[in-house]
Amino acid sequence: MAEVVVIGAGVAGIQAALDLAGHDIHVHLIEREPTIGGHMAQLDKTFPTNDCSMCILSPKMVEVARHPKITIHTCAEVESVEGEVGRFHVRVRKHPRYIVEDECNGCGDCTRICPVEVYNRFDAGIGVRKAIYKPHAQAVPDVVVKDKEHCIECGLCYDVCGREAILREDEERLIEIEAASIVVTTGYATFDARNKTQLRYLTIPDVITSLEFERMINASGPTGGKLKRLSNGKPPQSVAFVQCVGSRDIAAGRPYCSGVCCMYAMKNAVLIREKNPGIEVTVFYNDVRAYGKGYEEYYERARNLGVRFVRGFPGEVLAANDHLMMTAENTETGEVETFHPDLVVLSVGLEPAGGAEVIARMLGIPQDESGFFGVADQKVGPVLTVKPGIYVAGTATAPRDIPDSVAMGGAAAMRAYLDVIRAG
Repeated sequence: MAEVVVIGAGVAGIQAALDLAGHDIHVHLIEREPTIGGHMAQLDKTFPTNDCSMCILSPKMVEVARHPKITIHTCAEVESVEGEVGRFHVRVRKHPRYIVEDECNGCGDCTRICPVEVYNRFDAGIGVRKAIYKPHAQAVPDVVVKDKEHCIECGLCYDVCGREAILREDEERLIEIEAASIVVTTGYATFDARNKTQLRYLTIPDVITSLEFERMINASGPTGGKLKRLSNGKPPQSVAFVQCVGSRDIAAGRPYCSGVCCMYAMKNAVLIREKNPGIEVTVFYNDVRAYGKGYEEYYERARNLGVRFVRGFPGEVLAANDHLMMTAENTETGEVETFHPDLVVLSVGLEPAGGAEVIARMLGIPQDESGFFGVADQKVGPVLTVKPGIYVAGTATAPRDIPDSVAMGGAAAMRAYLDVIRAG
């Protein structure tokens, strides 16, 4: 029976792969990172239930790894696509991992002995990682990857690995796949807050992004779940969230609403107040967009817990002695107020994933004015593209939350399933 290629292994791609495999269709799951899971693996809790993110995602990741009908290709990118629905020829370039994947058992001995520490992208820069590492403890596949760029070839990892799974040299490989259909779930990137210079991101240590905050409050993150100021390591007494950083901003080229920022800021504000009632929390917003089931109730819950919502944005963030200083006009009262938070969290918006234009050009599908993948007709189906046999889902098409992304992944999988049936 024909096969299906799923490009991108975030939660939408994982759901699409599981649904197809459940219908006895062989799936090739392509992911350019060393592990599947996408951005959801970085999050602490999900709104509006405050469920543990990895408690939801990790079982799905393990199921993908164990399913006989799913082949995972990590550290891999699609290089070319030819053909038409029912007869796609997909060429995948697998980048060197410098590990014998069938031999590595993820024990971590090599990571512990490695003397090199570098920027950890999974922890959004809050923590560090080694030159040979797993992105996180629950990574799938449970295999390390050697960062050839930063490895100093000290030889310690070779000596400690009893399975001799670490390679001194490795090469790229090309994988040829014949597929009846392709599902694109390449996800999103977050807005680079450095573009809003008045907010002093990376200039003032205690100005961080929402993704950095997620890693900070995560129990498995670099701070062990403890909220602290990066400037001095002390717990903050007041936290301010600034909304719409890279959303609803024509000047920044991001005129659209990112959909999830209001709710994830409320979620994090609620978590702060529940764990540390003594910390003052203020949210600076434009409009509160609590549009989903249970979202308005969550907004009221945040207010009842003492989270203050100020309708207005600070002009800039300044360092003032041992605190920060922000001045904003409260447009509900007309008063100009000055705030002195210890920690400022920028709620960065969502934008197309890096390389989206390359994928779009390769597949022959358009992008909309914001750079997300365009669909043929929203009324006919939100996963259909102008190219028969190619479907898009999740945040590859627009900013959306986890339940919507999962639903779209399932919808795209069923469209791909019909293509497989027709192809025989």
